[in-house]
Amino acid sequence: MSDLTFYAYSKCSTCKKAQRWLDERDVSYTFVDITTAPPPKAILAAIAASDDYELKHLYNTSGKAYREGGYSELRKSLSEAAQLKALAGNGRLIKRPILSDGTRHTVGFKADVYEATWA
Repeated sequence: MSDLTFYAYSKCSTCKKAQRWLDERDVSYTFVDITTAPPPKAILAAIAASDDYELKHLYNTSGKAYREGGYSELRKSLSEAAQLKALAGNGRLIKRPILSDGTRHTVGFKADVYEATWA
């Protein structure tokens, strides 16, 4: 398996569950703090272009940055490029965790999706 990059926030309970799943299965990954080093625009664009996700799936809709930034309405009028730029510039806007090998990606954590993708 290719090198995995795990974009997560150490205080996020969902990220902790995903990390525990990876660790219990001895899946090797590099942890990247999504709040200080968000995924690059190219990775986010690849996720949004995949069959599994749309751009709207990349937003952390329950997060403070999303609510306070008015992204519920704002994203409807922003171009895809502008949305990707905003997401890549603020890791707190992004649904987490994101696990990527550069080709395959998962957003959020669901054990069955991790099992199908990363086991």
